[in-house]
Amino acid sequence: MKVVLEHLTKIFPSRNKKDKNAEVVAVNDFSLEIPDGKLIGLLGPSGCGKSTTLFMISGLQEPTSGRIFFGENDVTKLSPENRGIGLVFQNYALYPHMTVQQNILFPLQNLKGENRLSKEEMLERATKVAKLVQIDEFMDRKPSELSGGQQQRVAIARALVKMPRVLLLDEPLSNLDARLRLQTREEIRRIQRDTQITTIFVTHDQEEAMSISDYIVVMKLGVIMQTGKPQWVYDDPANLFVAKFLGSPPINMLSGKVEGGALYIGNERVLEVPELEDREVYIGIRPEGFLLRANGRLTCKVSGIDVMGRDISVVSTNENSLNPVVRSIISADEIGNAEGDTARFDLKPHKVFLFDKETEERIYFGEQVAAHEKIIAQMKAEGQDYVTHEGPLPREADDRSSSEQPPEEKKGILAKLKGLLPKKREKAADEQPEPVEQPEGQDDKE
Repeated sequence: MKVVLEHLTKIFPSRNKKDKNAEVVAVNDFSLEIPDGKLIGLLGPSGCGKSTTLFMISGLQEPTSGRIFFGENDVTKLSPENRGIGLVFQNYALYPHMTVQQNILFPLQNLKGENRLSKEEMLERATKVAKLVQIDEFMDRKPSELSGGQQQRVAIARALVKMPRVLLLDEPLSNLDARLRLQTREEIRRIQRDTQITTIFVTHDQEEAMSISDYIVVMKLGVIMQTGKPQWVYDDPANLFVAKFLGSPPINMLSGKVEGGALYIGNERVLEVPELEDREVYIGIRPEGFLLRANGRLTCKVSGIDVMGRDISVVSTNENSLNPVVRSIISADEIGNAEGDTARFDLKPHKVFLFDKETEERIYFGEQVAAHEKIIAQMKAEGQDYVTHEGPLPREADDRSSSEQPPEEKKGILAKLKGLLPKKREKAADEQPEPVEQPEGQDDKE
């Protein structure tokens, strides 16, 4: 199911009693087309509007303006339970008094009219999705008897059993330890490929987004900074924010200048850039963009060397660095070029990014121009638009938003969520406890 967002905007009312005009723009003129059957990662720091965007797609929040399409159908005003979505939350929201099988069956038991299934059909479908997420051997267990990763798979199975048109995942791995995060994200990717359900995955973890997404959407303060395949965005950041946000270890940022057709860091002439005009620039160098050479153009003072087996990380300092240290990842074969407390580097031009100091927009030079145009052509050939933020970049100091939602907005979400989650039969409604969040950090009991 293709999902199209047209000029989506969400504005929360002011919480400042003295300033009624201090509205919070959580999502600002957000336009995006999500292809059918793809997994898209909404990526950005806390408070960037990614979860708000997901909740508008689900119907839990109503846009201030803009429209949402599932295929050719405008679902902007449609209630969550009628959109055909599956929604998986960060805290799982499993019923602790029910078995795994009962949790998975729960949405099916409340279908009505022509959508209602027989008991045999419900069991068949529940068994099928349980096998898909590899929890079929735990069907008689309660959630408390499962590891965190297994509980998350139950939550995914419960969302999938309804055969949704769109699967929405709101930071589903945040409560898992490092090993389970890796295992579960691989499972999510496998499940998505097997089902071919259009999936939107919200996370602040760039490693998660880059490892499982077909495309990523990098956001900041409610606007799209850049979209594209993860490797394309990493190799070709459109602005300073994207370059700094993606990458582990992070990109090295230095202050420099273009003068007389050359790029200078301090007084050292590090690259030739004959096509660029003289100006002050920010210089971003990926850790893998350094070549350790005895007569290299860039001089750094070595403060440490981390041996990582095949590669070596040289930790150094430079007076023009905007980061506390300059981290360079080099081959272990090159360590012989380091002498004493000083390291000299040449730079790989395709791993060096220049940004205007005023606008923070990317400045392309040399072979980067052709590489950038090739990526845009590839995206167009795949039916994707190359989307970047145009105009002044949003600044943190100008933003008055908060990651907290207004109390009245929270009440609205809870009210709609009650309509999205199936209701228990009236006879037993008063006797059944509400879903509770499971404790974090449980040991894996597989």
